[in-house]
Amino acid sequence: MSDPVLYETRGPAAWITLNRPEKLNALNGAVLDGLNAALDRSIADDDVKVVVLTGAGERAFSAGYDLSAEAAHAEIPAHTWHDVLGTDIDATMRVWSLPKPTIAAVHGYCLAGGCELAMACDMIVTGESGQFGEPEIRYGSGPVTLLIPFILGQKKTNELLFTGDMIDAAAAERAGLVNRVVPDDQVESEVEGLVRKIAPTPLPVLRLTKIALNRAYEAMGLQEAVKMNLDLSSMLNAADTPEQREFMDIVKSQGLKAALAWRDARYGEVLGGASA
Repeated sequence: MSDPVLYETRGPAAWITLNRPEKLNALNGAVLDGLNAALDRSIADDDVKVVVLTGAGERAFSAGYDLSAEAAHAEIPAHTWHDVLGTDIDATMRVWSLPKPTIAAVHGYCLAGGCELAMACDMIVTGESGQFGEPEIRYGSGPVTLLIPFILGQKKTNELLFTGDMIDAAAAERAGLVNRVVPDDQVESEVEGLVRKIAPTPLPVLRLTKIALNRAYEAMGLQEAVKMNLDLSSMLNAADTPEQREFMDIVKSQGLKAALAWRDARYGEVLGGASA
């Protein structure tokens, strides 16, 4: 079996690749473990100035948490959900607080927990195929790591989280979610250009600048908002609404694709994907 997360160095950059292309790079326990190990390597290597996070294949950066695996937790109580979701949040916030600049290199679906991982990076470069959003409300869940209000602001966040809509790369750039949109075949070269601009700065200066930027968001309440959202998300996932039960029953009996079709048909759309 292939490693769920790949790690390579390219000059002053460490490239970390989510490696489940057949599952749209959906996040599960093995991916999170691999991500944490890769982040450890990048921190320990003083030759690494910048960390790049991307997804394998052409279809997705990551479509979010693996709902096929999550179906096994469908009937657990809120206090157990708190532990499950806490593990997810810890991985995302490790990216957020990494003591080196981070860049998400995005193509295709970047949804739910995958969108949160991208938002946790300091910069996002996306190909024109990029699709962003947090569609969790459509089956009775919500964002796990509540970063989006601090990235987009109130009104656009409200729209996306109440509707579960996706936005394309151009709309994401207009909203301030991403830094740059380029043709898909130019994403890596665009990221490498950013790395070359960042790398001449001494590592201690980069680290202190990153700390200053993160503390500014912490002063706005980001860390507290993430913690409070964990408490609410645990209750939300354990709410056991008829829609939640129906979705998970279809996952178990007919598979994830059928459950997603049922979910999106309720909203008059056909989206698909393995997002959570």
